[in-house]
Amino acid sequence: MKRFLRWLASFRLRILFRIAFLLLILAVMALAVAVLQGEKQRAWRNYQSALAKTKEQIVTRLRHPSGQLALLNPARGMDNAGRVHPVLLPFLSIDFDDQVKARNAVEMADCLIRYPKNGSLCVGVGNSPWIGGFIYAAGTFESGPLVPHEIGDRILDGAHRMRVAVHMRGAHYRWIAPFEVLPPRRNAAFEGVRGRLTGYEELDGRDYHQRMPVTEFRGWLWQESRCLDARQTDENCERKSFFSLRLPVEELIADLLRDRRAPWPPPDLNDIAVEITFLPPGEEHGTLFDSAARGAVPPFSLRDLDELLQAGETLCIQRERDEHGEVLIRGKGGLEEQVSPLLTRLIRRLPVDDGDAAAPIDLEDTVATPAGNYRIILHGEAGRVVNQTLSATATRLSWFVAAVMAVIVLAWLVIEVGMIRRIALLTRRARQFSPGREESGFMAFDFADLEGSDELGILADRLDRLLARVKEDASRERIRVAQEKEQWHAVGHEIMSPLQSLLALHGDAADPSHRYLARMQQAIRVLYGSASPSEAFESSPVALETLDLDDFLANIAANAPHIGVEDVRYTARGKPVPVRADEYSLEDVIGHLLKNAERYRAPGTPIVFALVTGDPSEPGGVTVKVHNTGPGIAPEWLEKIFEYGFSGVSERASENNRGQGLFVAKTYMAKMGGTIRAVNEADGVSFYLELKRADG
Repeated sequence: MKRFLRWLASFRLRILFRIAFLLLILAVMALAVAVLQGEKQRAWRNYQSALAKTKEQIVTRLRHPSGQLALLNPARGMDNAGRVHPVLLPFLSIDFDDQVKARNAVEMADCLIRYPKNGSLCVGVGNSPWIGGFIYAAGTFESGPLVPHEIGDRILDGAHRMRVAVHMRGAHYRWIAPFEVLPPRRNAAFEGVRGRLTGYEELDGRDYHQRMPVTEFRGWLWQESRCLDARQTDENCERKSFFSLRLPVEELIADLLRDRRAPWPPPDLNDIAVEITFLPPGEEHGTLFDSAARGAVPPFSLRDLDELLQAGETLCIQRERDEHGEVLIRGKGGLEEQVSPLLTRLIRRLPVDDGDAAAPIDLEDTVATPAGNYRIILHGEAGRVVNQTLSATATRLSWFVAAVMAVIVLAWLVIEVGMIRRIALLTRRARQFSPGREESGFMAFDFADLEGSDELGILADRLDRLLARVKEDASRERIRVAQEKEQWHAVGHEIMSPLQSLLALHGDAADPSHRYLARMQQAIRVLYGSASPSEAFESSPVALETLDLDDFLANIAANAPHIGVEDVRYTARGKPVPVRADEYSLEDVIGHLLKNAERYRAPGTPIVFALVTGDPSEPGGVTVKVHNTGPGIAPEWLEKIFEYGFSGVSERASENNRGQGLFVAKTYMAKMGGTIRAVNEADGVSFYLELKRADG
């Protein structure tokens, strides 16, 4: 069990990572569903409140005179010929003799049809039959100064005049009403022009001599004193005029005289057509106002209430005790939006806390008018409206949620492929590694395929380099052990006796051979009895003494040919340069440097010694520069060349090169308190030996 738990623990990070991403995806989905649930609850409550407000807005509008006018005239409008049909007004009559009262009545009832150039017209009948069979007309137009008709004129077209026509039940009534100006009233300097429109039955000819006006035809016209353009002060500027007419219709009067209980308004009210034009002086100057002109904008009607309704809502308007007078208005269809069927089904299944979201809602109210009460029923399909609206919104936002999910999944896949897979490979290979593995199995490990520029790739790269370094060190150690064994067998007690014999033959200290034989004997003493050459070099004693470095370097340069190194140059200073060093050890150091320089220098070029020193009277360091012309050292080898057993690529095939010369040089320099370093120059390589200056 413990073994299984340890095996499972090796997958812990990967399992935790995948569970975290899975939970993140589930959290996004749960958040989206929770938001939809909350939005549906909020939309349901908002819809109930909005439907109640819509009902109140509709009822308030219908209780206004303009709304009552629409209720009383559900089928009002203009026919294709542009003729106006009178409407049933919510008033008993219009006080056409008073401009203010007449104007307020038609504007409050909103029965005016709007025309271009400040034109308007309202045609209607009172809601009481006892007023008489009259049709009222009122409106506005714009014109220049009005030209009045003088009493006694036989020709009427020399003045401004109004032409009125009524078509009813096959009968045609035509009047021509010229403008007759009235004297201004007292204290009415700013009232403008006021006059009557005297009605005559229209004749085919132009001569109205001895024609009597129609007694029941009444008309008034008021023109404002202000110009429409406030910047103009000209007397001939355009001004706005308001007119009010009462038209006697014999058919309507006859109906009332025949039967006092005759229905009012008449059933064929919508079949009555009225045409009104206002003509300027002359016959061929066009019209200032024409009720059949194009561009007329009808006033408010019941059909305009559909703008307050949403898709799926209906408004039923029914007059009490009139089953056939029902008006049904449906809400305008909403914009066609793309809706996801999956989201629609999900939203339908989401519940609401305070009711059934799919149940319809019916709101009722009553509006009283002079012609009776009207029942208002507002029907709303809450489930349809809420679900469709929320589905359309959710479909639009689903792309954002899908994009978030796609980014999460994409990030998961990228990390899974780019990191987790490599971690799994690294873990698998690390699990296979064991410190007690055979060397051949250890050498088979390789992380090169996991390298990259990211953190994990850098780790794999460093592991691969470390493993390669370990492999290289192990191989070098194996070679070193073999070399030490060979050297151990090569160096024996027998070598010491011949050396002593040679020293006896060259016993003179001035003999150069004696010097080199002494160095050989010193080297044998260092190596003899040691476990390995490296340990021997590191444990060998060094006897420091004061040494004249200038004389020492001159002697080395002179005797260099004896060790097979030709053309070694040194320019002596001719004065002592005392340093603290061991003569034999320093000679070994420079000898190894000369051997290396000999191998790598370009043919025909010298090896140059140079002494770099400051003021001899001051204690400090002295630097010896050994320079040869030739190829440089690879930058990554500048430090490794001083390691024991290291040699260049070209030297690995040589069995005579053991890679210990520079190691010996560095070891001896450290024992003498100095340092050694290699520097690549422009034309070759220089080794710098730093020694301590001797006091005195």
